[in-house]
Amino acid sequence: MASIKIVLRTNYQKEDGSCPIALRITRDRKSRYIYTGKYIHEKHWDKSNSKVKKSHPNSTRLNNYLLKKLSEANDSILELTTANNQVTTKQLKNKIKPANKTVSFFDLADRRIKEYRQKGTYSVANAEQSIVNNLKKFVNNKNLFFPDITVPFIQKFQVYATATLGQKPRTITNHLIFMRTMYNIAIKEGIVESKHYPFAGNNVKIKIGSSMKVGLSKEEVARIENLKLKKGSPIWHTRNVWLFAFYFAGIRITDVLSMRWSDFKDDRLQYVMHKNNKPVSLKIPEKAKAILEFYKQDKKASDDFIFPDLKKANPKHKRDLFVKTRTATKRFNNYLRQIASLASIDKSLSNHIARHSFGNIAGDKIHPLMLQKLYRHSDLKTTINYQANFIHKDADEALDSVVDF
Repeated sequence: MASIKIVLRTNYQKEDGSCPIALRITRDRKSRYIYTGKYIHEKHWDKSNSKVKKSHPNSTRLNNYLLKKLSEANDSILELTTANNQVTTKQLKNKIKPANKTVSFFDLADRRIKEYRQKGTYSVANAEQSIVNNLKKFVNNKNLFFPDITVPFIQKFQVYATATLGQKPRTITNHLIFMRTMYNIAIKEGIVESKHYPFAGNNVKIKIGSSMKVGLSKEEVARIENLKLKKGSPIWHTRNVWLFAFYFAGIRITDVLSMRWSDFKDDRLQYVMHKNNKPVSLKIPEKAKAILEFYKQDKKASDDFIFPDLKKANPKHKRDLFVKTRTATKRFNNYLRQIASLASIDKSLSNHIARHSFGNIAGDKIHPLMLQKLYRHSDLKTTINYQANFIHKDADEALDSVVDF
């Protein structure tokens, strides 16, 4: 038999500290939640009796509303289970899902962003918060419900993002992807019916344009290697970090800075990528060994960070690690512009260009399956599409066959 209970979801606080009240449906030890659209602070919730405390100014009205919802839900469950005793929690939830304008877009978005912050995924949380802030500006800080997000609404937002916010197509696409993601979550949770979905069929289509990826050549990387820089200086350290990332097939800066001496065993680098939690095992190139030697003098324990940028961070505080990594990344990018100038490189040099540079030099000389392993891509198709940015031989020969006469 399925059971239903009114609960306060304290793990999903809004920015003001209030938490959503939900109906929890449980059957066969599986639970699903239906959000009522009501929020209160935890201090006003009577957990043992599943109701709002009298200390809340609107406790009577809220409790009457919740009891009504609970009664309606129990009636729906009884009706459905009488007809079919094998009914699932998803079917029960769909049977008693709330009306369309119960949980707003911003309520659901706040909950999602809160979850990312709790997991320590601050880069995603910050990016999505920026999108939410732009959408709030667009609707003049009014509430936004999912059925209001129609094709005309999205088209007007695209004009607003271009004309008022001055955003580029890729940034606008990121906004649309977030809106689509939230809509899919809302449909799954029974907040809105799929018939309102504005991204289906011939409605709004999201196209992700490909951007030009430019990497350094072997000669340009060599010029960086051969620069005469003062040992121990910030620009010298920046060069070391960039080359270290390049030598390991373009490891992302977040992974480089968080590496510890314990990640190196038996002359191999063995670590887990932050982005997709994939384990990686790579031989240590001789050039990378030379860089490691520079930093060994500061090694005090096997779990020490290799590079100094996170040594003052609290390793148990994800927020502190994120902030110090982001600060170091900005600092590196400033010094990399100086390095590009000193090495007479007229390409934009950044932390991520180490990855593009490896791809550019690899060209079509390494089998895609091996590149997939080096890049730590989940899908070979991703590797092939990525590497296509750096393979120009066939196109160059085709061009020459026409114009060389």
